[in-house]
Amino acid sequence: MHAMLEITDQERAKGAHVVTVKGDVTIHTSPQLRKALKPLLTAATKEVRVQLDGVGFMDSSGIATLVEGLQWARETGGRFVLSGLSETVRDVFELAKLDTVFEIDNGSASHD
Repeated sequence: MHAMLEITDQERAKGAHVVTVKGDVTIHTSPQLRKALKPLLTAATKEVRVQLDGVGFMDSSGIATLVEGLQWARETGGRFVLSGLSETVRDVFELAKLDTVFEIDNGSASHD
C-alpha cells in the first residue's frame, strides 16, 4: 500500500505561499505534510494558504498536523489559512469545533 500525498508549494508573493495538497491525509501521509509546512513557517513568511480541495479524507493525525502548522504560524506572526475544504473534511473540522479556531476560506472550494 503506497500512502502518498501530492504536495506543491508556490510562492505567490514575497512571503506568501500556497501549499496545494492532493490525496488522503492520514497517519501514514501526515508526516509528508508536516515536512512540507515546517520550513515555510518562519518569521519571513507572512501567509501560508493550505489548499485542500484535492483532499477527500483527513484523519485526526492530519488535523493535528494542521493544528501544529497553525501554532507555528502564530509563533512567527504569520497567517495560516485553510481553503477549499471538501464537505467531508469541513465536517471533521466542525465536529472538532476547529472551524472556529482556523481561518477557513470557503470561497475557493470546488463544488462537485
